[in-house]
Amino acid sequence: MEAKPCIDSLAVKNSHVLPPDTNSHGTLFGGKLMAYIDDVAAIASVRHCRQPVVTASTDSVDFLQPVFEGDTICLEAFVTWTHNTSMEVFVKAITENLLTGERKVCTTAFLSMVAVDEHNKPTPVPPVYPESKEEKWLHEGAGKRREQRNLRRKESKELAEMFGTGLPWKSDE
Repeated sequence: MEAKPCIDSLAVKNSHVLPPDTNSHGTLFGGKLMAYIDDVAAIASVRHCRQPVVTASTDSVDFLQPVFEGDTICLEAFVTWTHNTSMEVFVKAITENLLTGERKVCTTAFLSMVAVDEHNKPTPVPPVYPESKEEKWLHEGAGKRREQRNLRRKESKELAEMFGTGLPWKSDE
């Protein structure tokens, strides 16, 4: 497969924050923002591999700035790194007060997306290469982030085994 530049996968999503999107503090629901992040990451990864994708993981999502009712939210996503069937996608969310023009980065996140075939089995993706200074910086750190994801996934599996599906969460020891 021919390698593609990071910028070819760029996806941008804009939305106006309306009253049904907000909590009792008048700010965007965190879960709504997380859904936007997952959606734009999926668009970027499909744009890169031209295959259906599934979300394998979302790294920590830190809410750096509130997003108020009446603001807009702009999310930008692109593939930063690939590994066989998976892609790391970087997402940046910017909030803008339309009346003042003030813009702030409110969230950044990395997601791992996996390309799947018609049987929902992982399928290879093309390599990606960085061009800009920022893309190179993200690309160079991807291996370390992948190691951290793999460790976190192992710990999540251990938690799932320990807690299982039953209640209460109490051992007989």
